[in-house]
Amino acid sequence: TNPTIPFTVNTEAEHMDMLMVCHHLDKSIKEDVQFADSRIRPQTIAAEDTLHDMGIFSITSSDSQAMGRVGEVITRTWQTADKNKKEFGRLKEEKGDNDNFRIKRYLSKYTINPAIAHGISEYVGSVEVGKVADLVLWSPAFFGVKPNMIIKGGFIALSQMGDANASIPTPQPVYYREMFAHHGKAKYDANITFVSQAAYDKGIKEELGLERQVLPVKNCRNITKKDMQFNDTTAHIEVNPETYHVFVDGKEVTSKPANKVSLAQLFSIF
Repeated sequence: TNPTIPFTVNTEAEHMDMLMVCHHLDKSIKEDVQFADSRIRPQTIAAEDTLHDMGIFSITSSDSQAMGRVGEVITRTWQTADKNKKEFGRLKEEKGDNDNFRIKRYLSKYTINPAIAHGISEYVGSVEVGKVADLVLWSPAFFGVKPNMIIKGGFIALSQMGDANASIPTPQPVYYREMFAHHGKAKYDANITFVSQAAYDKGIKEELGLERQVLPVKNCRNITKKDMQFNDTTAHIEVNPETYHVFVDGKEVTSKPANKVSLAQLFSIF
């Protein structure tokens, strides 16, 4: 999950406070502090970035109801990619004067691979003919931080908009406002509820009187690691139970904590 990526100089200390709160612990109780400390292992956190870069970890996501940051999945994924490139250089799979393979590897971690894992890749997860027209449009300067427009099912769902009282479109403050996909019956066409094949076959949409689209998930049980796009690396992984150092095929993997990350506060001034 994304709280530990990318690994920075603040990660270990930050997680102590998060863990204490999430598990309802008390810093005045020595045993609580020891429990929290035993859960935070800088050695495995340091290896996590490297395992992502190797394609061993196939998906990035947020946690649920605990330490995850659901609004930072995309940003932290690209911060990790940038940190790894600076530390380890180009991937051996790259061809030509570009980083296209690494880009595809990290893009797949939060798009097509989660869709495959959840059985919804027939509908979403990539830009292909026949799939739902869900698109996120970015200004290149703010890619990974702030999208310009979000399109759901072919409808504009959210877009940046300035002062509604202005005579021109540029006056600030500019912030996201709900657009066409949020209003009238468009919201039903722009939304999908995924259900099991059994529920779909029994007509759960009609039974519940739903107007939104209802589609069945498919092929969740037959997938393997090899189905993960650009992230299908398999290896023998060992974690030393005493030191928590991580070894891949007998070789220790780790990374250095970053003291600066890309796509950070500078991109959110306005």
